[in-house]
Parts: sequence; C-alpha cells; structure tokens
Amino acid sequence: MKTIKFLILISIIVTSCSSPITYDVLIKNGTIADGSGNPTYIGNVGINADTIAAIGELKNAKGALEIDASGLVVAPGFINMLSWATESLIADGKSQSDIRQGVTLEVFGEGNSMGPLTAENKKEWQENQGDLKFDIDWNTLDEYLQSLVKRGVSPNVASFIGATTVRVNHIGYEDRAPTDEEMESMKNMVRQAMEDGALGVGSSLIYAPAFYSSTEELIELCKVASEYDGMYISHMRSEGNRLLESMDELIRIADEANIRAEIYHLKMSGKENWSKYDAVVKKIDSARAAGLHITTDMYTYVAGATGLDASMPPWVQEGGYEKWSERLQDPAIRKKVLEAMRTSANDWENLMYAAGTSDNLLLVGFENDSLRHYTGKTLTEVAKIHGKSPEETAMDLVIADGSRVGTVYFLMTEDNVKKQVALPYMSFGSDAGSMAPEGDFLNYSTHPRAYGNFARVLGKYVRDEKVISIEEAVRKLSSLPASNLKIKKRGSLTEGYFADLAIFNPETIQDHATFAEPHQLSTGMVHVFVNGEQVLKDGDHTGATPGQVVRGPGYKDK
Repeated sequence: MKTIKFLILISIIVTSCSSPITYDVLIKNGTIADGSGNPTYIGNVGINADTIAAIGELKNAKGALEIDASGLVVAPGFINMLSWATESLIADGKSQSDIRQGVTLEVFGEGNSMGPLTAENKKEWQENQGDLKFDIDWNTLDEYLQSLVKRGVSPNVASFIGATTVRVNHIGYEDRAPTDEEMESMKNMVRQAMEDGALGVGSSLIYAPAFYSSTEELIELCKVASEYDGMYISHMRSEGNRLLESMDELIRIADEANIRAEIYHLKMSGKENWSKYDAVVKKIDSARAAGLHITTDMYTYVAGATGLDASMPPWVQEGGYEKWSERLQDPAIRKKVLEAMRTSANDWENLMYAAGTSDNLLLVGFENDSLRHYTGKTLTEVAKIHGKSPEETAMDLVIADGSRVGTVYFLMTEDNVKKQVALPYMSFGSDAGSMAPEGDFLNYSTHPRAYGNFARVLGKYVRDEKVISIEEAVRKLSSLPASNLKIKKRGSLTEGYFADLAIFNPETIQDHATFAEPHQLSTGMVHVFVNGEQVLKDGDHTGATPGQVVRGPGYKDK
C-alpha cells in the first residue's frame, strides 16, 4: 500500500513539473536584446497583464497569444528622450510615426511644458491655436499628462517642467530678473511639479524669453529639482560660436545645484564650429571624471528644425509675438534687425548666419493658408519671388503668418553625427511630434526626424554603416535614458518590469522620410507592446491606447 501511495505521489510531481505554464502573451524564439548592452541570445518572453513575467528558454510555456519572433530582435520599448508630441497626441493618440519605430515612452518639457498654466496664458493659448484645435482642460503639468491618458494614447508619457513656462507664468515675456518674491514663487511651482511627478527642469536658452534667464536663476530652480532627485535638461544657450562656453554654464548648473544634467540634441552648428567636436567630448569626459553626471542626446540628421525667431536677435522679440511683429514693421528697428541677422554674433544664436546661406533654410510650417504654397521652398526661393533680401523676406513672413514660421536649418556635418552616435552616454530624441501622414498633419511639412529618427539608428548606423552594435543601440534607446531619468521598471527586459517591447526585423528596419517628402512612415518594426497590450501587430497599428503617465523619482502619491 505504501508503495502504491509513493508511486502516486511521484506521478503527481512529475505531472506537475511537466504541466505547461500559460502566459497572456508568449513571444517565442526571438533574438533577445535586453537593453543592458550584453550580447544577444535566442529566447522567449512571457507577459502577464502589464508585466514581463519570465524570460529565458521557457520550455513548457504556452501563451493565450503566441508570437513567433524567429529572425526578429526583441528589445525593450524605446524612449524618445526629446519629444514634442505634446499636441499631436491630443489630435491623434495613436502616435503612428513613433510607435512604428518602437517608441513606447514620450518625454516632454524642453524649455516649455504643457503646464502649469495661469488663467491668462491658458486663454492666450486657446485663442491662438492653429489647425490642431482642442480644449485645454487642465491647469497643472500632471493634469495635462492625465488628460492624455483619459483621451487615450498608445505610448506612455512623461515630462519635465519647463523653466520657460515657469518664467512666463511670473514675469511674462519681459527681459528682467525675477524679484525675490517671484523667485520664491517660481521655486514653489517647480516643487509642486516635482511632487506631481515631473522628471526635472528643462530649459531652451536660445529662444526669447528663456534667453533672458540668468545662470543663477536656473541654478535656483534646479536646486529644487535636485531635492527630488530630478534632472536638468537643456537646449544650451549656444550650439555654435559659444558652444564651449554654454557647456561651461550647463556644467556649472549641474555642479552648484548638485543635479544630473543632459545636453539636449548635442551638435556643432555652423561650418566654422564643426572642428569643436573633440573639445566638446573632452569637456564632457572631464566633467564626468570629476564626478558629475553629464549625458547627451541627439537626432540623427545634419539639419535642425525650429523657427525664424532663431534668426533674429532676442531683443526684438521681447514682450511676445505681438510686440515682435510690431517692431518688425518699424523701418528704423527693421534696419537694425537686418544688420543683426547678417552678423556673426556671440551674444545670441543666429541660425541663419550659421547656416551659411539662405539656401540652407527650408520653410516647413505656416499657420496662414495663403502662405502654405511656400511650404518646402527655401528662403532663397521665396525671397526671389518677393524680390527682396532673405532677411527682409524672413521678417515679412513672420508678420504675415502671425507666427515664428517653422523652419529647417542645415547646420551640421555627417561626420560629427556619426561620431556622436558612438558616444557611450548618447541617447536619442526626435525633437518632433508623433504624427501620421493624414488629416491636418498634412497641412504642414515637417522634419524627417518625426518619422525616422529611431529607425535610422538601427538601419543606417547599426546595419548599414556598423557605427555601433545592435546591443549598444538598444541600450542607448532604452536602459540608458531610463537610468538617466531614474524612472522605475522600464527600459529593460527584466522580470517584473512593465511589458514595453519593440520587436523588429534587423534586416529591414528602415526610415523613409526625407526633407523633400517627410510624411513617410518607417518600416521594419513588426510588433510593439505598451504595458502588455499590443499596439503594433505585423507592422499595422491595432488602435490600442494603453499608454500611462510615467512619473519621476520625486513623485508623492496623494
């Protein structure tokens, strides 16, 4: 009898051991690039609900949904370290251009953030919306992020609080220092945002009114963010003639505020500054060796995109657009502006001069329907049509369009871009919205980085030119930015982490967007999961919108 009982027990144990484990999703036979930078290996990934449940051979595993990933790379979802999908996600939460590149987290807040809003600037913004119109149903930055989730978005979303936004809320567009009382209120605004989950403080210092901020003002704001283990990110005061001096400012802020700092879209703008690459790297390496946490990000193109405001001195823009436009119509002021636009300056960033010729300025964003036929033309071409100089034409366009006019500037060299891709502390950001080649999005041209920045890393710089390995590329696209931001349980294929996954064909991943035809989706991304839910299936968007708010390390749950 004892023998029989023993045999039954053994039978039960064996049966139990051989019973398959069932997951909600089982991804089989994929080439695992876990985000660490370690060598890839063939394995399986099991997902339950929104979580990575298991990784490895998983021999006895089954899935309610099974995906054969043979020949595909299975990676953590990518992080867009510099996203301007702030409004495009309101218009279309599917985030087609980024999801189709494997982006599962959009990071906002370069200088300007979507909150906090005062009643005055909220009203101004509502009244001056372009083609993308929406209700501004939030006040704080966290309320904005929550509003995206309520509307339904495919990627996760996170944001820095913009130093420019904080300044405008207290000082408006004036060129002056804050009073002691204003400074204290500005710091309290940062404090509240950090407790609501902001990632840190962001600045964009070439533009008015951010240009008017002193280093000391930024240090004070960053000291508050540092209390919550936040980060400082910056479009520095110069990326050209005073690039090295601007890096000194960022390093000083990081040191005195005791805060991690990242140089946004690192570049050497203007041919005369291309040779500064080695000095830039030396300065970063020296700061890191001294114990400062300095990192960088970039977009993988030789042109940037901003507006014609970056070709005019900040003093003419003081007070906001209405004052700017008014001044440009004054003949005496107009003459001074024209002279400034034709001069290499050290006290402000003149991108028209840095571009070398107006042939290198591509006009891509008009608000006025009557001007949209100029979209895709160079400033030189439009100037010839008007029979005026490029500088005068730029001023006329700003006045006529009622905006800064979206502009692409060709400023960099491919040699430097390639070397930057290989830097160990380099991550990637599109510096663009996430859109689709349809509807209101087609009313504007855009920079190809909006559709191709991340696919370009994997196609051009990994597969075609072998600048970095696939393991290193995935690390730079996932765990590196996640670690820099100190966000929890994302950026890595690790058991217990959120199931954000990008599954792509390394042989076919490819960007297609060009400067001439930017509205072209990338291909080669096969499947994408966000919080365990499939948003891309066999290269097609499922329509799912499982994105959630991702909060920084200072978040205090109410």
